Formats: sequence, structure tokens, C-alpha cells
Amino acid sequence: MIKNGSLILLLSLLYACHDPDPQEIQLSPEHFPPASTYEETDYQDTTLLAEVLYDKLLGLLVGSAIGDAMAAPTEMWWRETITDEYNYVDSLDLVLREPSPEGPWDFNQPPGAGTDDTRWKALTIHFLEASQKARPQKQAPVLTARHFADYIASSYEREIDTLKATAGVEPEPFEAAMRQLTWLQEWARVARAYQSGDIDAYRNTVDRFYGGEMACAGLLYAPTIGAFYPGRPKAAYQQMHDLSIFDLGYARDLSSLTAALTAAALHPDFKPDSLLKIYREIDQAGYFRSRLLGRIAYQQLGQARSMVRKAKRMLLEDFEDQAYRFPPDYPYDSLYYARTQYVYEELSELKQSVPFHAGEIHLIHLTALLFCDFDFKKSMEFITNYGRDNDTVAAVTGAVLGAYHGFGKLPVEQRDLVVRVNREVLDIDLEVLARSLTELILARR
Repeated sequence: MIKNGSLILLLSLLYACHDPDPQEIQLSPEHFPPASTYEETDYQDTTLLAEVLYDKLLGLLVGSAIGDAMAAPTEMWWRETITDEYNYVDSLDLVLREPSPEGPWDFNQPPGAGTDDTRWKALTIHFLEASQKARPQKQAPVLTARHFADYIASSYEREIDTLKATAGVEPEPFEAAMRQLTWLQEWARVARAYQSGDIDAYRNTVDRFYGGEMACAGLLYAPTIGAFYPGRPKAAYQQMHDLSIFDLGYARDLSSLTAALTAAALHPDFKPDSLLKIYREIDQAGYFRSRLLGRIAYQQLGQARSMVRKAKRMLLEDFEDQAYRFPPDYPYDSLYYARTQYVYEELSELKQSVPFHAGEIHLIHLTALLFCDFDFKKSMEFITNYGRDNDTVAAVTGAVLGAYHGFGKLPVEQRDLVVRVNREVLDIDLEVLARSLTELILARR
């Protein structure tokens, strides 16, 4: 039963959404399995009031965008370079980088602007909207890998049409259109192969996705899929596993666990110590039964816990032989700084060949959560100042912590700036997206 306050919010959500895009991508109902297949699916948590759900979903999107924006100026940097340039990053700053398909799409973006990590959250919510509209009335909005492939391929084709329609002879509009096109280029190649139903074509294409590296593909949209199942981590895991058509190897498990953790973090009774329970008990795909290696994701959790436990037992005298350069205006005490440097060094020993490796991102993410005790501000700073693919790690961690704490408990100055810049500069309205996602979930109660 929805109470009066929830009903008022629900009605406001229903009438506050943006007008439909005239070029909206349509999904064909024929690609859905029979409705009866999904009628018994463990679905949305029904205990969250509408206003609480909205606050948590907005917290997820804004928390992720804060992480993306805080790390965007230093994405892929080494931590020593970050220290030399910034001393210590604890706030949002100008994104003084050359535009790129996966990065910012324009020069000298203002503080609060992000990269493809925020764009993927928006694109995934638009996919959820399209999936809902393709379903007959009173049927649950089931998400299928085929529809996801259709949506990615259609989004890419729309960018091609935009490029073809670009007028004039000045290079800047063409360059801008090409960045948006190239952003989805690798993804569309895999999506088209999946659409074809040709197993060999799909296998060969996904094996070349971003050069064949175990990229963090699913981690870019896993929090949004998890958000679609608030309080239902098992359902979120299974759904994300089905949609992880771009993931290689155990990255599929990492993406699915990220969705499960996000779903669990949306529940009001979630506690940080539930992390271990999720990693032990949610394994519908059977990764624990893998011969020789078992479940690598669980091993990474063990590595993170071990590093953090050891760091938190260390005292200042344990660091007497270290020559740390204490940054000016550092907001915490010297012991916290020394412990942080110890964890950074341990993480560096475990780094992968490329920073955007899903395993590396996942390990840093878990370590930040545990070391910073699920504190949003400290976690964002820990990740950003470590470097590597810090915007993606911070976006994933920010999504989980934003879902856990809710929008109302995020740093006020950062959250307001990120909402405004995304809306006014990047054409991504995080509040509208959160309303839309809330509406999709409430409509099926």
C-alpha cells in the first residue's frame, strides 16, 4: 500500500518527466520471452516508500557522477603525478583534458563534468524506459540481452545519422559528432554480432572488444541494472549476468556482484558487513565451483580485507622507515595518511597491465569501501588520489555509496554542482533520470 506522501510524490513523478525524444529508440516486443517465464521472478522490494526510493536512486546517480567528476581531471594518472599537480584532491576541479570518445566530449569542462561513466548510467536508464514501453500493459519490464544489443546497435546507428546530417565545413561539429559515434563503436560491433545469433561471430567479436582486454564494460552500467531491483540482490545478480554480453572471463561475475551490491545497498536495512554475505551466498552462475581457481571475485574480497585489516593495525612507529611527503592542507592526521600510502603500495603490487582491467577496478573498489568504512567523502578521495582508472572506480563506488546513504546525505556543495553541470552543460538531467527510474519501479508494485 502506498501512503499519502508516497502517492503525492508518485503523481509528481508521473507528470514531471521530460517529453519523449522524437528520435526515441523503439524495441520490438517479439524479442521478449513469454510473460509466464518471468511472472514468478523475485522482483522489486515493496517496503520502500516512494520518496525514500527516489532519494536513494538520485543518490546513486549523483554519487556516481561525483566520483566520475572528481577523478575526471586525473583519469589514468599515476598517484605521484596527482600529488605533484594537486597535492591532494578533495574537491571538484576543471577538467583540463583533450576531448575523447570515452572521456569528456569538449575542451576545458567545468568542475562537476564527467566522462562516459555518467553517460552509461543515462543510456542504461533510457534502455530501461524503452524495455518498459515495449512490454504489453501489466507485464513486468523484463530485460533481455537481445533487447540490450538492439538498443546499443540502434543508439550507434542514430549517432551515424547525426554525423551524416552535420552541416557546414568547419571541423569542430564533425569532430564532436565523431566522438559521440566512436564512444559506441566497439560496443555496437559486439551488439550486432549478438543480434545475428551467430555464435562464432559473437565469440570472435567479443574477444576483440577493446583489444581483447578484460575491460570494465559491465561495471559501467551494472549499478543502474542493480538499481532496477532495489533490495533484491539475487535478482539483480541474475539480470546483470544475462546482460553482461560485453564482459570477458570473470568480469561477468564482477559486474553481476556489483549489481547485487547496489541492489542490496538500496535497502534501508543494509549494513556494510552484508558485503561478505553477498559475496559468499549469491552465485547463481556457479563461479565457486570453477576448477583450480574457484571464485576470483571472492579471493579479491579476501585480498582487500587482508590489506585493510593490516593497515588499520599499524601505528605511526611502524612507518618510521618511510619517507612520506605529507601534502599541504591534508584534511586527516598523519596516521591515516601513512595507512593510506601503505594500502596504495599494496594495490600497486596487484595492478594489472592496463588500468581499465575489470579485476583491478573491482579490487580498488572493494578496498576503498572497507578502508574508508563506507564513508562517501573519504572513499572518493581515496580512489581519486590513487589514480589509474580512478573515474570508473569512483563512479562505481560512488553509485553504491550514493544508494546506501541517499542523496540527502551526500556532500551538499558537490551534489548540487554535479546536478547543475550535468543538466546545463552535458544535457544529462540526473533528477529526471532518477524520477524515471523511480516511476518504472513503482509502476510494477
